[in-house]
This record gives sequence, C-alpha cells and structure tokens, in this order.
Amino acid sequence: MSYSDLYLEKLPNSNTCNRARSDAILFGVPFDSTHSFRPGTRFAPNTIRELFYNIETVIPEFSIDIDQMIIDDLGNIKHTVNSSMMIKMVNKITDELIKANKPIFILGGEHLITLGSYTAFENNIGYIVFDAHYDLRNEYGDTKFNHATYLRRIIEKNNTSKNILHVGARAYSSEELEFKTRHKIMTITDKDIRNNDGPKLIKDFCTTFNKIYLSIDLDILDPSYAPGVGNPEALGITSRDLYEMILALHSNKILCTDIVELCPIFDTGSTAAIAAKLLSCILAMSQHS
Repeated sequence: MSYSDLYLEKLPNSNTCNRARSDAILFGVPFDSTHSFRPGTRFAPNTIRELFYNIETVIPEFSIDIDQMIIDDLGNIKHTVNSSMMIKMVNKITDELIKANKPIFILGGEHLITLGSYTAFENNIGYIVFDAHYDLRNEYGDTKFNHATYLRRIIEKNNTSKNILHVGARAYSSEELEFKTRHKIMTITDKDIRNNDGPKLIKDFCTTFNKIYLSIDLDILDPSYAPGVGNPEALGITSRDLYEMILALHSNKILCTDIVELCPIFDTGSTAAIAAKLLSCILAMSQHS
C-alpha cells in the first residue's frame, strides 16, 4: 500500500486519475492545530477547490486553458491534531509523489505543513517563500513545531540557508531578525516590492536556482486584499504585486507549490479567490516553462 493510499482520504467527485497521464498532482492538508490567533485554516483546502473549479480557466499570460489539463486531485490527508503525525504524513506523501516527476500542489492549512513537504526534496533546490512573517522563532506557544517556527526547523534540518529567498516580511521579532542576519538569509523586503523591484530580484535569485519550491502564505497580502488569513498584518502588498512576482517565475521549473494560511471563516471570498487565481496561474506556468 502506498503512503497516498494510507494517509489520504478521497473527496466526493474528486478528479483522481491515472497518475502517469496527469499534468499535475494536488492534495490538501487541513491542519491548524498550532494556530496562535485565528483558527480555521483547516477548512481552506476545500474552500480553495470550490473557487478553483468555479472560475474562468484561460490564463491569458500563457494562452493556456487549464481546463484542458489533467489534475490528479488526491483529496486531503487524514484528520489529526498531532503536529508530528501531520509532518510525517505530508513528508511521506510528498516523497512518494516526487517520483512521479509531476508538479505538486499542496493546499493548507497552516504554514507548519511546509516542514513536512519541503524537506522531502533534496536541499539543493531553491526555496522561495512569500510571507508577512519570518517564522524563524525558536519556540512559540510552548512548542518548537508550529507555524511561527517552521522555517527555522527547516534550516536546522537541512543545515543550510543559502537556497532560501524570503519575500515580503513586515512583522517579526528581534530574535528572528538576529537569526536571519546571522544565517545570511536572502530577502526581498516590503520596500523592495513597493519600489517595483520584486520581479527582477526574483529573477536574479533564479539564475542560481532553476528548480524551485514555492510557498505562498496569503498573509503576505494587505488585509484589504486578503482579510481571511490566520494572522493578518496591516500595510501589506497588493494582489497585483504578488501576481507579478509569481509571473516572474514562469521560466523556472517549480517542483512543488504550497498555498497556506487561508482562513475561510474570516474571509469575504476575496482571499480564497486570490488563492484560486494563483493556483490557476502556477498550473498554467507548469505547462509553459
């Protein structure tokens, strides 16, 4: 029995298919047990799917109709409130899916899920994360494994930070700032984005790392664009800013993308719509690159 069969639960009317024929693989991680402010990101995977399957499918930037793509939707991982178990399940599933050599898409859930998925890949691929927070705390909420510490755990596990590009942080602790500086983590600042330098700086990073793992925390956006997130931070970037930076990755091979921290309970529908649009765009890019 595969780990996908063991740990994933199929959804009614899900688009499961022959994996060898698929263009992309998708699964959800409805987990938010370490939330520190707004609970409810566990409801996000199905919410994103609902928007994704009900928006227009032609992506004009690439002249691709994603309705013609075959997406192998594997459903969601089995329910757990245990962080270690969630990380194990996500890691095992991702490791198994890598062998199919298809772009992988993971719908969170809170950002801790990335500790399971990203570490399944070889640690020489580029990691680009869009996030209002650094998530570099050593401990938060009396645990070292939560959404505010996951990136520090990744760096410790992989014993390197040279392949990480952090985009858009505007809220952090002095502890995180010191860790970022000491480990020389590459960043694109909120000011860089306001100066319209974001796309160019992303392209510069990708001259070193052609293969990319992409992680999108929706709280990178200003709450006026994305009110439905677990930890909203004022004075963020626009949805157009984010979209243009994602488009800058079009010539790179994105091995895996996760979209995290949508909190539908607090959403007007706009955050989920942005998540679905980003998913559509990156799917189209996977066929174009």
